[in-house]
Amino acid sequence: MAQTIRVLSALLIAAFLLISGAGLQGTLLSVRGNIEGFSLVLLGSLMSAYFTGFTVGCQVAPHMVKRAGHIRSFTALASIASAAALAHALAVNPVFWIVLRVIAGFCMAGLYMIIESWINEGATNERRGRILAVYRVVDLSAGTVGQAMLATADPSEFYLFAVVSIVISIALVPVALTSTTQPTPITSAEIDLKKLFRISPLAAFGCLSVGAANGAYWAVGAVYVQNLGYGIQTVAAFMTTVVISGAISQWPLGFVSDLFDRRILIVAITAACSAAGVLLGLTGGQSELMLLVGGAAFGFTAMPIFGLSVAHANDRAEPHEYVTLAAGLLLLYGAGAIVGPFIAPMIMQHFGPQALFFYTSGVYGAMTLFGLYRMQRSDAVKAEEREAYVSVPRTSPAVFEIDPRGEHEEDEGDDGENGEDSVSENASTV
Repeated sequence: MAQTIRVLSALLIAAFLLISGAGLQGTLLSVRGNIEGFSLVLLGSLMSAYFTGFTVGCQVAPHMVKRAGHIRSFTALASIASAAALAHALAVNPVFWIVLRVIAGFCMAGLYMIIESWINEGATNERRGRILAVYRVVDLSAGTVGQAMLATADPSEFYLFAVVSIVISIALVPVALTSTTQPTPITSAEIDLKKLFRISPLAAFGCLSVGAANGAYWAVGAVYVQNLGYGIQTVAAFMTTVVISGAISQWPLGFVSDLFDRRILIVAITAACSAAGVLLGLTGGQSELMLLVGGAAFGFTAMPIFGLSVAHANDRAEPHEYVTLAAGLLLLYGAGAIVGPFIAPMIMQHFGPQALFFYTSGVYGAMTLFGLYRMQRSDAVKAEEREAYVSVPRTSPAVFEIDPRGEHEEDEGDDGENGEDSVSENASTV
């Protein structure tokens, strides 16, 4: 295992740099845009633009890699992403920034896909789980570092834009110098929405909901803190707290979800997340302590819901369907993250910054009710038929190929469309 990690170390270092740079950039743009007087809707549009580019990139990047190869494609995309990050500081114009965010989303989708398909190529079936766990640690650590870097300088100045550009540019170095053999060309994710909703309506609705709620949080969460009157240090502390608490919750909640009907935990955790949103909406402005406590509660409950939804969908699917199913759910998350950052800022404009978390509370409240409804309509998956929960980053569709649950995909073949009865003999779809 140690030898495998050493071989993949260049790719893991590159992933760490990209994820930390992207995390800093997203929060920085929200904070800087708020300082410059951008409307909340415009700030939300920046996140929507990112996920628009991301969704397109997931479909186009594989063709680019097939034509130019992994290293040259990575070099081109990282160079463009670095330049786009720096260009934000040249002209503080909302339309210009939205275009740059589309470009950034496109590039980051391609960069993540290249790294993850490369890692998958070096992962044997016996080691996939451990490699994915290491990659998840890299992902969560990088996300934490990216949010914390916001506190290192004044966001109204040029410095942090330069930091983002430098970090993304440095990510080129380990990939360009790696001696690891380039993998086979990656494939684009196939999306069959009818099939997704047929296999698991709860998972499909859940991923859309997570995108709509968490996408809104990532778009204007920092602005919520600013508009409550707190400084940049508190903004960074709040965003970091959400990431850390979300990281802490992944494994214990995943373990619990493997013990019984996963829908019960999904309903419980979405209800708790709805309550956490109310807590933040009511008390976030009272003190920094209450703000951070609310942020920890929100992160602990909101961040695992995507993984739980994917795991639940996998319980209902055939083994050979896992990779394409999970990739489709990720793109449903992206669709929600395009819409949510438009809706939440409009509500905030009318009802104040605290309305952001009343909005997320409403989204997760609706998901709770839908989960209860689906539990009344169908039976639980038998314990012996449930797949183990695996924490997977929301980076690109290629990451799901590393997941050990999908290792039999190539061996199984495609048995065609799966109706409700083919998923489980005694369980109808959720």
